[in-house]
Formats: sequence, structure tokens, C-alpha cells
Amino acid sequence: MLGSLLIGVLALLLGLLLVWSARRFRVEGDPMADRINALLPQTQCAQCQFPGCRPYAEAIARGDADINQCPPGGDDTIRALAELLGCEPKPLNAAHGAPKPPRVAFILEDSCIGCTKCIQACPVDAIVGASKRMHTVIAELCTGCDLCLPPCPVDCIEMRLTDPHRP
Repeated sequence: MLGSLLIGVLALLLGLLLVWSARRFRVEGDPMADRINALLPQTQCAQCQFPGCRPYAEAIARGDADINQCPPGGDDTIRALAELLGCEPKPLNAAHGAPKPPRVAFILEDSCIGCTKCIQACPVDAIVGASKRMHTVIAELCTGCDLCLPPCPVDCIEMRLTDPHRP
């Protein structure tokens, strides 16, 4: 009886030690993926064939994706990733698109029918508006990913170059 009680108490103490250790020494994610993600442009455009910059960063960190799949980042991002990972830079993979200058979406308000399809397509919630009402783009939030263009049934969205003096 005393032996069973002693084993039970010992098991409880070891369990508590394991719980404390797991919490104390927990790693929140892959630190390399965090560093890679910090170098990506955060456009969430999916041109790299991943649903956003974070999944692409995780794939690079695992070795499942190459460093040259990000058209918005262009050569500067490829060079930064190569330096971080200790490999040679390579040209942008044309299968993922071509680099473009920084742009933002602009909605031609007279043509907007308020269908909300652009709002649903925007990965960063830069488009605001209500159903059957005119929509607008919050330029400071827009990443220029072009994902709002295809769903627009009246082609009332155009991409405009950003002001080079805007921070």
C-alpha cells in the first residue's frame, strides 16, 4: 500500500516537472522561418504558389521552396535571402511572375457597383465598402498584390504607381 502511494506521488511530481519544463523551454516556432519572413515583402499575393509570405518562409526554412519565387521582393529580397541562408543568389523564377514597381489599387468610384468581390479577394483588408455601395482602397494598407483585379466584374480597379516620397 505504501509502495503504491509512493509511486503515485513520484509519478505526479515527475508529471508536474514535465509540464513545467515544456512551458519553460517551449520554442514558439521556427526561428529561421521568422528571420526569412522578416525579409519578405508581406504582400500576401500568393505569386510564390503559397497562400502568403509566412507559409513561403516556412517552406524555404524546411527546404521545400527556393529563394527565387517572390516577384514583389525581386532581386533585393533574393539577395537578402541568399545572404541569410549562405547560398548563392539566383535570378527570379519567371514562372512566378516578373518584378513590378511598387503599386497600389485604386477604385474608379463612378464605375464601382458595390459587389464586394474585391473586398473578399483582398488578403490584407485594404478595401472597404458595403454591398451595393461604392468601395475604396486604404492606400497605406494596400500591398499592390493585384488579387482584387480578376474578381471585379466591371473592371473598375486599376493599379497605380505609389508615390516614391510616401513612407
